[in-house]
Amino acid sequence: MTSPELPSAGHAEVRIVAADPGAARHVAEVLRRGFAATEARSYPAGADGGTRLHLTVDTRRMAEPVRSWLLTSQCSRDDHTEPDEI
Repeated sequence: MTSPELPSAGHAEVRIVAADPGAARHVAEVLRRGFAATEARSYPAGADGGTRLHLTVDTRRMAEPVRSWLLTSQCSRDDHTEPDEI
């Protein structure tokens, strides 16, 4: 198994998985309010009709509330990868 290609510097790939497509779109919209982002790419997320959205956010172009939160939050160096993520 190979590691996925990393996004370019200053960008982050975001995956949103939800049973309800509307919920996934709402989360993507909140991210777009805080960061410059690409249009979400939509994929089916299982036999039960779920939705998976992928988008790329530009972490160099943040709205003020996001910038303030990121500057005051602390990042843990522990690996918090979920078992189903690569």
